Amino acid sequence: MNKKWLTVVFGSALFLAACGGGGEKSTSGGTTEQTEGEKIVMQNCATCHGGNLQGMSSAPALNNVGSRLSQDEILDIILNGTGNKGMPAGLIQGEQAEKAAEWLATQK
Repeated sequence: MNKKWLTVVFGSALFLAACGGGGEKSTSGGTTEQTEGEKIVMQNCATCHGGNLQGMSSAPALNNVGSRLSQDEILDIILNGTGNKGMPAGLIQGEQAEKAAEWLATQK
């Protein structure tokens, strides 16, 4: 009886260890926890820019915005919008806007 019990316990432990979760998948590949900037972007920007930030008819792709714009340029757009191009000003403000711009600048 003891051998059966030990087999069940060790088998369960091995199974649970093999199924252990990694962090959330980041858009840049690999498994990592989401950064605060990424969370802010996903909560505030994905509605218009797409769930994977791939862009939609109403908004351009952000999944590679860091290859086109600097962090300061991204922050300027977040804070001031783009005028008649559809991006409203001030959807994210203050420190959250800075963290969002910092994370977006890494998307290349």
